[in-house]
Amino acid sequence: MTSLQSQATPGLARLEPHALRGLVMGEVHARPFRLIDGPRLFLHLGFDVSSKASSDRDRKLIEALCHAQGATPPGPEARHHVIAFSGGTLKWERFAEFATYSWDTVFDGRASGYSLLPPGQPFGTHFNQPGPLVVAVRLDFVPDDSRGLQTETAGFDATSLCVAEVVDGRAIAATDFRADGDGKVRILVLDRGLAPNQAGALLQRLLELETYRIFALMGLPEAYRVAPNIRRIETELTDITAEIRATEGLEANRRLLGRLSRLTADLEAEDAASSYRFGASRAYERIVTGRLQAINEKPVAGFPTWSSFLSRRMDPAMRTIETLQERQGNLSRKLARAAQLLRTRVDIDVEQQNRELLSSMNQRAKLQLRLQQTVEGLSIAAVSYYVIGLFGYLFKAGKEAHLYPIDPSILTGIAVPIVVFGIALIVRNIRKHHAETDAKIDPEGPSEPDTNPKS
Repeated sequence: MTSLQSQATPGLARLEPHALRGLVMGEVHARPFRLIDGPRLFLHLGFDVSSKASSDRDRKLIEALCHAQGATPPGPEARHHVIAFSGGTLKWERFAEFATYSWDTVFDGRASGYSLLPPGQPFGTHFNQPGPLVVAVRLDFVPDDSRGLQTETAGFDATSLCVAEVVDGRAIAATDFRADGDGKVRILVLDRGLAPNQAGALLQRLLELETYRIFALMGLPEAYRVAPNIRRIETELTDITAEIRATEGLEANRRLLGRLSRLTADLEAEDAASSYRFGASRAYERIVTGRLQAINEKPVAGFPTWSSFLSRRMDPAMRTIETLQERQGNLSRKLARAAQLLRTRVDIDVEQQNRELLSSMNQRAKLQLRLQQTVEGLSIAAVSYYVIGLFGYLFKAGKEAHLYPIDPSILTGIAVPIVVFGIALIVRNIRKHHAETDAKIDPEGPSEPDTNPKS
């Protein structure tokens, strides 16, 4: 078996892999945590790079930082990269709409009351941010000593301070979710015997938790912006449905249908502008929930846990977003039903107008047929009059030429019924010929009945 395996294994390199195999295989290891041993300081910044210009600036920035440190820059398809920077480590990560820069180094900020930063940090005046700053976190990872929790958390806001034992009590994590004077949210982690791999996983999850928390709440301002327009559309729809019950007629229905079309266009525009933001917020909120479950919190007496604090603050915001999305969906369905009702009424009114128009056209056709028949009768009389007049001249000429002894008036009288019958017969034949020609042009149209019993 071993010899067969050794012979078969090299042959796998000859097999052509799927185009996405490398990407899918690498996704599991896309953002691995590192082994961490304290004391250590983390500076974590997140920037909005959703636009093409900011995305390009982000790529150029990490390449410039790599060149400045003599490191190899990431490839064009890379989503994360780690380089050594000023005695520490700088990690760059690229997400769908934002990029994060995390720098960590060995540092214990207790001596300065966690107010100073070590020299050489990369986010000074020379740092050209790629896009608007969204997330800024300072995380201090220090061993737990006898100074006590009250002393360690003295710089936090007591009204929003959250403290919890994490990783089965091997560490204590504290934060107040407030920005300090430098704009950074502070997180303090007291080490009670974490293994390096446990510390690396915990600190990465805490930084991700704060990052995704901020981006999850980005949907709330969008909800505040959209809400007045949704309310306006709901009010106008109520007015339109009331008018539908009270108005009749094609023009009134067309006017209401036009108003509904404009409301539908407004709603679709709002939905297109906000659907991505709302969907992203809900996705980020699920990630936050997953990270909170992963750190395995246990309460510390006298303090709320991270989960309980965020549930009180984030859940109302997320419910606002979800409720607004539901209102948009319900409003879209109501507009569709109202528009369908009005279109049905407009179609019925148009069909009624068409019936009236066809009835009027039929009436005019009958009048035209009667007029045609009258004109044909008069034309037979007029043509007969002129033909008989010609025969009268002919009979008078024959009498003067002594061709016959009969009075021309008598001959003219005798010719009257013959001429009239002949003219009528000619007109009938002309009409029959026209009918046969129309039948050949339009085979579906009416045709003369077949009077030949043999056919």
